[in-house]
Amino acid sequence: MELVTISKEWNDAEAQMKRARLETAGFHPFIANEASALWIGTAIATGGILIQVPESEAADARAFLNPPPE
Repeated sequence: MELVTISKEWNDAEAQMKRARLETAGFHPFIANEASALWIGTAIATGGILIQVPESEAADARAFLNPPPE
């Protein structure tokens, strides 16, 4: 299963909120770089905290997190 990055966050709380929203909606998110960012003390040094999902869910998960304006 290949994972695709759908969002990059600079704040752990924001990454966790997005992960929780995705899980609640039935997606299978994974957070990358979180431990490194927390250990170093900043997500900037790690390139951000990455929210990833399986490739087959990527388009739907992006649309879920970023709905079109009404």
